[in-house]
Amino acid sequence: MSEHKDHADVKIHPPVLTLIFLVIAYLAKRFIPLPFDVPTWLQTFGFLLIVSGFLLALAAIWEFMKAKTTVNPHGSVSNIISSGIFRFTRNPIYLGFVLMLIGFPLYFDTYWGIILAPVLIFCFNKLVIQHEEAYLEKKFGEQYTSYKSRVRRWL
Repeated sequence: MSEHKDHADVKIHPPVLTLIFLVIAYLAKRFIPLPFDVPTWLQTFGFLLIVSGFLLALAAIWEFMKAKTTVNPHGSVSNIISSGIFRFTRNPIYLGFVLMLIGFPLYFDTYWGIILAPVLIFCFNKLVIQHEEAYLEKKFGEQYTSYKSRVRRWL
């Protein structure tokens, strides 16, 4: 008997994926140091990216709470959110995670986050987002494809 799963078949939990990349950035700074110092103003900018990424994720979580649906990519979604920050990006939490991946290493004096950010985006697209989008298209059909045609995946 086939069991119907009402959730996206994401391959890794997004915060875990982000944490892995933050650890890689830390280890790279330690064992493969780059020969360039990060100026103080850019370290400050890194801190602003951390705060911005965190606030972006919080704004998205707030929209999930208002819509009374799950933020968990392994959970059953009850509706499409297209209000608030979701008017500008379909993946504000993941965008926030990318900003934090860039920001934390900059703040701690390394460019490794900038180097790793495109790889994290690729991993999000392949391991998480494409599975979420397939699930949402199957579950919500035209409602989701219409939203998807109006709002970009990232920015």
